[in-house]
Amino acid sequence: MDKTQIKKAILDEISKTKASIIHYKELTKPIAPNDAIGRVSRMDAINNRTINEASLRQAESKLNTLKIVLSKLSDDDFGICLKCKQAIPLGRILIRPESLFCVNCAR
Repeated sequence: MDKTQIKKAILDEISKTKASIIHYKELTKPIAPNDAIGRVSRMDAINNRTINEASLRQAESKLNTLKIVLSKLSDDDFGICLKCKQAIPLGRILIRPESLFCVNCAR
């Protein structure tokens, strides 16, 4: 398994995830009650904020998992599915570096 390629994929994904977190934090700022956007538009803005807050939580969780995976990159059991103990294919690790399970066990 090419650990330098995997490390690069993890670091790239961490960078993208941090950018997403910044973006979602911007989108989840409070909506000022004195903004004249109309009642229906305010309801849409509140609904969108709720959706963005959920996306923010997912991005933060993904970032934490990526950091854990990065710290375990040098372990002997890196790339081994936590459930079935079989090797996770390199392609899956490169596409979803935060994945701790093989495709079959992740379902």
